[in-house]
Amino acid sequence: MRKQLIKSVEKVLSDNEKTVLLLGDIGVFGFRNAFKSHPSRVYNIGILEQSTVSLASGMSTIGLIPIIHTIAPFLVERSLEQLKVDFGYQNLGGNFISIGGSYDYAGLGPTHHCPGDVSQLLTIPNMEIILPGTSEEFDQLIKQTYNNKQPTYFRLSEYENSVNHTVTFGKANLIKEGKDATIICVGNMLGNVISATKDMDVTILYYTTIHPFDSDLLMNNFNENMIVVEPYYEGALNYKINKTLKGKKYRLNNIGVPHTFLTNYGTKSQHDVNLGLDNNGIEKQIKECL
Repeated sequence: MRKQLIKSVEKVLSDNEKTVLLLGDIGVFGFRNAFKSHPSRVYNIGILEQSTVSLASGMSTIGLIPIIHTIAPFLVERSLEQLKVDFGYQNLGGNFISIGGSYDYAGLGPTHHCPGDVSQLLTIPNMEIILPGTSEEFDQLIKQTYNNKQPTYFRLSEYENSVNHTVTFGKANLIKEGKDATIICVGNMLGNVISATKDMDVTILYYTTIHPFDSDLLMNNFNENMIVVEPYYEGALNYKINKTLKGKKYRLNNIGVPHTFLTNYGTKSQHDVNLGLDNNGIEKQIKECL
């Protein structure tokens, strides 16, 4: 998705002279053409993520549209107070685009792991949270939302689904209908879920926006056996699901990154296998839920 990030942001910079790109010493070479084309609106602030978010909030107050990009743990966990106070509390518009969520950058160790970003940002009531499953879906979603005057988090990944869908901000997609369970699938987990359930009679709901949450589609496809497949710490969406289905009888099962530190060495794919989040592991867990 990083290549698409550069294309999409460069298009936004060209289309709207109020947009400003702030980098945290990440993606500087990738945006080399943007530096040349828009020298007064593209800046590498450096490894100063907290200050960058506060600077961006000041830009937002004077009518600019800030776009901030760096690695997930540095953007979210290091700058959570600034995201909460400077943007959330003041309800300012801004775009926060991360890469390397959960353990995409497994080879760089736990300082670069970030499976807790979504759970943390859900504590900011007006923070919009978007997890595109493909590069094309990111392009669709940033064009729909970058100037909506709300704080918006885009969680990009080095790994994406093989099939694109037409997606709309704030709406989920009905991928498949079945009788045995309803599976809520988030972002780039969709490909594995479709593969794992090819022989199962289940409903699959595909969420690329998790805040605001599409409650209507879930209500219309409710099943007493509910399964959530998430690419971050498992259980982050439980509150929204429970609130949507209040008063109904159902069993809620979670498949996602377990709440533990990942201390093993290895690649992202090896972690997936170890955690049961590869195709075979997801298939096994869903069958156990059924």
